[in-house]
Amino acid sequence: MRVVIAGGGAIGAATAFFLAERGVEVVVVERHAVAGSASGKAGGFLALDWCDGTALDPLARRSFALHAQLAARFDNPWDYRRLETFAVAASARRRLGRGAPALDWLAEGVAVEGRLGDETTTAQVHPGRFTEGLLARARGARVVPAKVEGLLRRGERATGLRTDGGDLEGDAIVVALGPWSALVGDGAPRVHGVPGPSLILENPRPLPPHALFAQVETEAGEVHGPEIFTRPDGTTYVCGVPSGRLLPDDPAAVRPVAGDEAALRAALAPLAPELAAAPARVVQACHRPATDDGLPAIGPWPDAPGAWIATGHNVWGILNAPATGEALAAAITG
Repeated sequence: MRVVIAGGGAIGAATAFFLAERGVEVVVVERHAVAGSASGKAGGFLALDWCDGTALDPLARRSFALHAQLAARFDNPWDYRRLETFAVAASARRRLGRGAPALDWLAEGVAVEGRLGDETTTAQVHPGRFTEGLLARARGARVVPAKVEGLLRRGERATGLRTDGGDLEGDAIVVALGPWSALVGDGAPRVHGVPGPSLILENPRPLPPHALFAQVETEAGEVHGPEIFTRPDGTTYVCGVPSGRLLPDDPAAVRPVAGDEAALRAALAPLAPELAAAPARVVQACHRPATDDGLPAIGPWPDAPGAWIATGHNVWGILNAPATGEALAAAITG
């Protein structure tokens, strides 16, 4: 059996890996770069139970377990580790209640409002290394650099992909192009890109394994929600400032714009001023794929038997990639 996968992000890589585990020949078509879009620019935050009570609960719980298993199996080449996770707040307009005991690396006056997770329920990976590493371990998988232009069909059935480098045929087709999935052809679910800039800062001193979800109130009364994830490589990832940029046709054209870095540093400064002034290793931007109902689209392509869709994971793409790939591989192989 031969499966052609459109997209070299986390979802495509996980699907390729689990198909290869079942002895399937895999071809991955990637126009830009493996992990070149949101899968390489995400925070890499993982949560066991944050999807409880929703349709994503079993997917998230299975995926959280798979992340630990995969890291252990391959000697952790993508910096998997468990975290403590906190809700914190700072305000330039009013004094906040003390809340929980302070975290010593944050500024005086920052309120720790609660613990959102501990080392049993929250974790992280380096998203780019995870995506690249999983695809590299998909035995026999081949990556073809090409732009996907549509589905090949024989009657109603999908038999391959049309690309700018020629046709690629397969027994099954998987479209995992994130917010670009809808460009493949009619019948695709509505997927749009949610833009978001991010920074990777050099830590001025060693920081503990923490994830912070913050509320920061400015003197003007504006409220921002930065997210801060320390990493084991001596850096800290910061995101959570909105952006109004449009999704370009070419993923290589997604870049930060003027003001992104300053906005992220300004949101971080009331929480950790020393870190906010630290040198930036990377200033970047991405578009997360989202659907109208907030749920990912995973399953058969609506009007093309033989084709499958996997996109729309939004903020949970890295978390839910392993279970999505495992489930698709099982479904495709019967």
